[in-house]
Amino acid sequence: MFGTALKITVSIALLTALAFAQTIPAGTHIGIRTSQELSSGIAKAGDRFDATLTRSLVVGGKTLAKAGAPARGKVTLAKSSGRLHAPGQLSVRLTSVQVDGKMVAISTGSYHIEGKSHTKSNATKIGGGAAVGALIGGLAGGGKGALIGAGAGGAAGTGVAAATGKQEAIIPAEKALSFTTTAAATVK
Repeated sequence: MFGTALKITVSIALLTALAFAQTIPAGTHIGIRTSQELSSGIAKAGDRFDATLTRSLVVGGKTLAKAGAPARGKVTLAKSSGRLHAPGQLSVRLTSVQVDGKMVAISTGSYHIEGKSHTKSNATKIGGGAAVGALIGGLAGGGKGALIGAGAGGAAGTGVAAATGKQEAIIPAEKALSFTTTAAATVK
């Protein structure tokens, strides 16, 4: 009889605890502000980052976490930029938010960003170098000098593009981002 009473008491306690447990449902929008800059040139997949909520996390009319509460995320993709092609890529997702002083694990979709395209920048540097080289060569040596100068200028422009051409993907510090939960999370 004592065993049955104990089982009933434990069952009631568990049901009561579950009734008071809050759930952050799938599809919940969570706004954050990053605490530090993230760059595809430095970050690695798996790196963690800190953030704060930009607005209160409210579920079913109840505030689970106030604006300014800590949140954490991680880098899921970090691909550094090439010098003349392939801009940097960076993807991050939110992994937890603080509710009642405890970090609650959550699952969200990713935020993805790419660096600027190299095409326009490279064309400007290479084409501009060729044009300046042709002008200088033409002034110094006529038609043949213009041809030689254009080649030399284009090569110099390519060198400049290669030296300065990295286009990393950057999420600046204090950047506001929005995530959507992909699975329900229980707040205990």
